Amino acid sequence: MADDHHLTPLEQAHQIIHRYDSETRITFQSNRHELDTYLQAVDEIQRNMDSITVSGDDGEQTEQQSTKVNSSIQIAMARLEDEFRNILLSHVSPIETDDYVSRSTSSLSEFHDYVSRTVTDDDDSVSVSVHTTGDDDVSRTDDNSVSLHTTGDDDVSRTDLGESSTTARLSNYRSMSSIREIDLIPSDSIHDLRSIAERMIAAGYFRECVQVYGAVRKSAVDASFKKLGVEKFSIGDIQRLEWEALNAKIGKWIRAARVCVRVLFASEKRLCQLIFEHLEPEADDNCFMETVKAPAIQLFNFAEAISISRRSPEKLFKILDLHDAVLDLLPDIESVFDSKSSESVRVQATEILSRLAEAARGMLSEFENAVLREPSKVPVPGGTIHPLTRYVMNYISLISDYKHTLGELIVSKPATGSRYSDDLTTPDMDFTDHEGQSALALHLIWIIVILQFNLEGKSKHYKDNSLAHVFIMNNIHYIVQKVKGSPELREMIGDNYLKKLTGKYRQAATRYQRATWVGVLYCLRDEGLHMTGSFSSGVSKSALRERFKSFNAMFEEVHRMQALWLIPDTQLREELQISISEKLIPAYRSFLGRFRTHIEHGRHPENYIKYSVEDLETAVLDFFEGNAVNQHSRRRSSS
Repeated sequence: MADDHHLTPLEQAHQIIHRYDSETRITFQSNRHELDTYLQAVDEIQRNMDSITVSGDDGEQTEQQSTKVNSSIQIAMARLEDEFRNILLSHVSPIETDDYVSRSTSSLSEFHDYVSRTVTDDDDSVSVSVHTTGDDDVSRTDDNSVSLHTTGDDDVSRTDLGESSTTARLSNYRSMSSIREIDLIPSDSIHDLRSIAERMIAAGYFRECVQVYGAVRKSAVDASFKKLGVEKFSIGDIQRLEWEALNAKIGKWIRAARVCVRVLFASEKRLCQLIFEHLEPEADDNCFMETVKAPAIQLFNFAEAISISRRSPEKLFKILDLHDAVLDLLPDIESVFDSKSSESVRVQATEILSRLAEAARGMLSEFENAVLREPSKVPVPGGTIHPLTRYVMNYISLISDYKHTLGELIVSKPATGSRYSDDLTTPDMDFTDHEGQSALALHLIWIIVILQFNLEGKSKHYKDNSLAHVFIMNNIHYIVQKVKGSPELREMIGDNYLKKLTGKYRQAATRYQRATWVGVLYCLRDEGLHMTGSFSSGVSKSALRERFKSFNAMFEEVHRMQALWLIPDTQLREELQISISEKLIPAYRSFLGRFRTHIEHGRHPENYIKYSVEDLETAVLDFFEGNAVNQHSRRRSSS
């Protein structure tokens, strides 16, 4: 080594390059002096290469120098490429995702708890389906529209409609609402990487440097993707998955996408800037896209596949969750992917957002059509609340929770029927009654209108008109209660329309009483009981007996049948029982008071006066309980 002092700087540089080439793999990371020495040698050779190129002297000696310099540069670049790769490979651990994902776990659990409470009432629930299993189904029609699916009475399987509650959703999406760059590689290693990249780029090895960097860092991104649960699916793969599987994946994707954009991609971009900025025009952007372009496409392909998937009403709330998440991420996407080379990512995200918005509008339209066309014809037993009513009202209650998002997406009025049209399959709606209300509010009112229209059609399948009126009363009362129970829904529907709905169920109650009790009370009239002559002997006992027998038979039948009917709302049931008693009991008490002596002085009075006033009062309490009653146990003869 003593002779090294007699060598020129260039010759020493050649010697250093060739010595390391012949030795076992060097470990520059553990020996800072060796790395500095090696890089200085590369710089010396590079300067001489530049001087040879600049001088342009001909001659055999110059050609030999050029060949020797080129050889050393090639050896050096191969060595530096290896070292560049080794340093990168020593820092490919996935990011610690727990710090970012766990933060939203509590709010997500609140969503699912809220949805469970909102979509299901008293263990009754309804789902949307495209399968057919009988008369109570709504199937996909020839025009490819999706319709509702109900089975049984109120016991229908529930699908998770979405992550609801405006406050909870916003808190979830905003739980990490700013970019958070983290150190992916220690600063001393970044310094070494930049030093190596500077030499490789100066020697014309920019492409090789970018390829090595992109390949290694992409493997690190892939490892973080795996930890976050981001799966490798093509758009076709995603569209072939069942909705139940996709439903769970959407929530996971939202959480992962926030971390990917705001932490992972942002940190990868910062790393590229620290290593490559100003070394070559757009070097940092090129390395960044080499690293994350494929993973970004993989990430956003999921949302894109959902946005162009087949539309059906049960997907609406998850679509809105996805829309809100992408909308919330869009400023960060535009910030992270702000270069010309990353324009495709920005465009993809913007187009996904647009398609999700269009999908949401289409799904609301599909839902309206499904409610209108739901064709089940089997009457629900006892005239209770139809599963369709429960489903629709729970559905629009959730819609009201998304009013901020849907309020911006829904800008046109619903397509209603016309009062001047001969089409009797679609109701009409007078928009002049709803001046000043938003387009979304009009859609919610329209859904209630078409629900009532459908229920009116279903009521016609009851053979007993009284039961048909109870059915309408039950269902519209349920609608009113659901509106009153949701401040957001009530605000959107408005008190004026709520008053109209209240009037409708009260009108149905009045019609029920007329249909049932006019005939019963007609038996308790005086007309037809008096014969001509003196008043004391003018009552026709045979007519009176027939009148009591008619009353007994009619009340017994009404009692037997209507005890089986069901009014599930306790207050409504008691109000109707009281209303019946207020008409029935005074009339019966008066009739009994006037004529009981005529029966009691005859033979077998118990055959005609079967009910005391107290018996009737007790019997009325059996009405609408949904239970069979023992007629004889409810009856005691008056003595």
